[in-house]
Amino acid sequence: MPGNRLSADTFGDRFELSALPLPRPPAGYAVQQLDSDLLLDRRSGNLLPIRTKGLDALFGSFDEAFSEAGQWVLRHCDDPAEHRLAIVPAGYDPVFERPILIYGVLCGHP
Repeated sequence: MPGNRLSADTFGDRFELSALPLPRPPAGYAVQQLDSDLLLDRRSGNLLPIRTKGLDALFGSFDEAFSEAGQWVLRHCDDPAEHRLAIVPAGYDPVFERPILIYGVLCGHP
C-alpha cells in the first residue's frame, strides 16, 4: 500500500459509543478479527481469544483502536486489504474480568 496509509473506513465506519443503541453498556472500543472471538491485546499487540486471562482489549477512543489496528495490519499482512479486522463496541464483565463482544462474533461476509 503506497506510504502505508490506511483509509478512514479500513476497520469500519467511525462511531461514537454514546450514539449507539447498545443492548449492554459499552466499556470501550475493541479490535476484533472477523469470524472469530480474537481481540487485539493492547499490551502484547497480538490477537488473542476473548477468554485469555489478562486480555487488555479495550481502547478509550476510536482513534486509539484505529492506530493499533493499523500497526497490526502493517506488521502482519502482506496485503493490507486482506486484514479482516473491525473496530467494535465492547463491554466488560467484572465477574469474569474480561471484555464482552456486545455484537458477538461478526462475520466477514454477510
